[in-house]
Amino acid sequence: MSFISNRAKIGEKVKIGRNVVIEDDVVIGNNVMIGHNVVIREGTIIGDNCVIFDGTVLGKPPFKSATSAVTEEKELPPLKIGNGVTIGANCVIYQGSILEDFVFVGDLVVIREDVKIEPYTVIGKGVTVENRTTIGRYVKIETNAYITALSTIGDYCFIAPEVTFTNDNFLGRTEERKKFFKGPTLKKGARIGANATILPGVVVGEDALVAAGSVVTRDVPDRKIVMGVPAKVVRDVPEEQLLENQSYYKEESS
Repeated sequence: MSFISNRAKIGEKVKIGRNVVIEDDVVIGNNVMIGHNVVIREGTIIGDNCVIFDGTVLGKPPFKSATSAVTEEKELPPLKIGNGVTIGANCVIYQGSILEDFVFVGDLVVIREDVKIEPYTVIGKGVTVENRTTIGRYVKIETNAYITALSTIGDYCFIAPEVTFTNDNFLGRTEERKKFFKGPTLKKGARIGANATILPGVVVGEDALVAAGSVVTRDVPDRKIVMGVPAKVVRDVPEEQLLENQSYYKEESS
């Protein structure tokens, strides 16, 4: 049996599955499909033409363990989901985040609080995006990538499967480490190959490419390819691979 609060506002042509919970002050736009066993927590805002598959939790409040170093105890605004967003099965998306129009989220994804994801970005199956992270437009993050807290990903970036971002050079030791937490920054058009690891605070430049399996310990210059452990510059990104020479980029930016 479903529970739908009488304080929720639900638009026209909304389809709701079995065993759904919709709490107080939720706002759901028109032409939305909500699967079975979905939980939509208090105050969550969902735009028009969205699809939410079975078992997903939207607007989950964060909770802090006794040893959490990055999670903040503060009042958060409701989760906001734009128009045309698709969210797969068994996802958990926390309160205080924003998914803008036409974002696509695969199955089994976790998106923490204070995350902003800009339009037309794809978050693949099993990806985790930790808190206080910003992801730009037209980004693609593939299966089981881990995006640590305090990361910044620019427009048109590509992150292959099993990539790991890190943010703690002290590996959990000393109180001093809390002053230096910083996730990686990917500039516009950067690409990261499968199973690469990006260390805390590293900046990967515009149109740069990190080869599969690399461990990146220092900043990567614009338009350079790095590879190895530790990663080193090996050559320039080929001209035909630059973002400015891609037909889709020319069409979208015109």
